[in-house]
Amino acid sequence: METEVKNRIYIVGIGPGKEEMMTGEALYALEQADVIVGYTTYVKLLGERFQGKELRATSMRQEVERCRLCFSEAEKGRTVALICSGDAGIYGMASLMLEIGSAYPHTELSVIAGVTAASSGAAVLGAPLGHDFCSVSLSDLLTPWETIEKRLRAAAEGDFVIVLYNPSSHKRKDYLKKACRILLRSVEGDRVCGYVENIGRDGTKSEICTLEELQDREVSMFTTVFIGNSGSEIIDGRFVTKRGYQCEKFPH
Repeated sequence: METEVKNRIYIVGIGPGKEEMMTGEALYALEQADVIVGYTTYVKLLGERFQGKELRATSMRQEVERCRLCFSEAEKGRTVALICSGDAGIYGMASLMLEIGSAYPHTELSVIAGVTAASSGAAVLGAPLGHDFCSVSLSDLLTPWETIEKRLRAAAEGDFVIVLYNPSSHKRKDYLKKACRILLRSVEGDRVCGYVENIGRDGTKSEICTLEELQDREVSMFTTVFIGNSGSEIIDGRFVTKRGYQCEKFPH
């Protein structure tokens, strides 16, 4: 019995966007694609290598339409790549594609992992994720603020290192301040924190500060924020959360 040939869609995490920070698997998927679909900003990040492909872009808040466009193109027998920044499964489009995909049994979906902002931003600051951590998005577009606040309180209570995604936007300029104030109810003001803007892109900026200082910082929607746990330290100017190894300090 012959195996039925399925349409194929790759759901690709492209990391920050530049080629050297994409995985080999992501590059392979993009090379195989006849058409690449994505949010306008992410499509613009693709370099010359993929300009020969058919590129289809949609604007913000058109996520469902973007997914349906992928299935429409795949049903024409074309190999499709849907690109997401960072990792497609972390605040990305993979879950929505798999949800919608149940209505398209003849289309095979492959999720391709990418470098998420938590790991790429951590590398810029040092090693803030050396122990248990969690991530919380401050965007209340799809999640009620009451739920976000509950998760922040729980993360502080559990002494997790906290990674904040989507800390600000034009309509949410004070959300980072709000989050810091929630955390300051149970976390000391001198807790080590840091943030990185435009990770892996032109104009990358980073800073290490305290939680008290962080609440007054203005950040963009392209910033990822890191809040240390009770054991986080600044070592030689780097943000470090120790794993717990016992090691002796040797003289230079």
